[in-house]
Amino acid sequence: MTEKEKMLSGELYTVDDELRQEFLNAKKITRLFNNTTEGETEYRKKLLSELFEKVGERIYIEPPFRCDYGSNISIGDNFYANYDCIIIDVNKVKIGNNVKIGPRVCIYTAGHPIEAAVRNSLLEFGKPITIGNDIWIGGNVVINPGITIGSNVVIGSGSVVTKNIPDNVIAAGNPCKVLRSIT
Repeated sequence: MTEKEKMLSGELYTVDDELRQEFLNAKKITRLFNNTTEGETEYRKKLLSELFEKVGERIYIEPPFRCDYGSNISIGDNFYANYDCIIIDVNKVKIGNNVKIGPRVCIYTAGHPIEAAVRNSLLEFGKPITIGNDIWIGGNVVINPGITIGSNVVIGSGSVVTKNIPDNVIAAGNPCKVLRSIT
């Protein structure tokens, strides 16, 4: 099994030459994207199509944007991400349709071993994140590895999402918890 296959299956892996090359390619594309002007919308779309695994219709990301690989990110239709969005995509990130993300939202699939000796050997792992349809994620939200956020959900600003969030709710806090149903 390659290091990339281990990474995508959630096993411990190390960054080898293949992953390092993909990482550097993503850095190049995000640098080009982040240096575009507001008049270069078609060029921005082209760059995001090269970077991401899947890009839906009508997506807009306000620079600056950061990610590790990009190729593990799938985005549906009608997507908006405000300034300073960071997606650490060492595993799959699937984002549905009609998702709006506030400024400084961080989506982290990466995890690190608890045991110091293992962590110090530069082994890491990742768990996928799934974000459903019709979502609003407020500013400064952190979404941790392995999380699923259902559809028709609002996540309040400043939340740290450490557990799955079901459909049709408003959730907020640190740790993020369901406040009420959306009726």
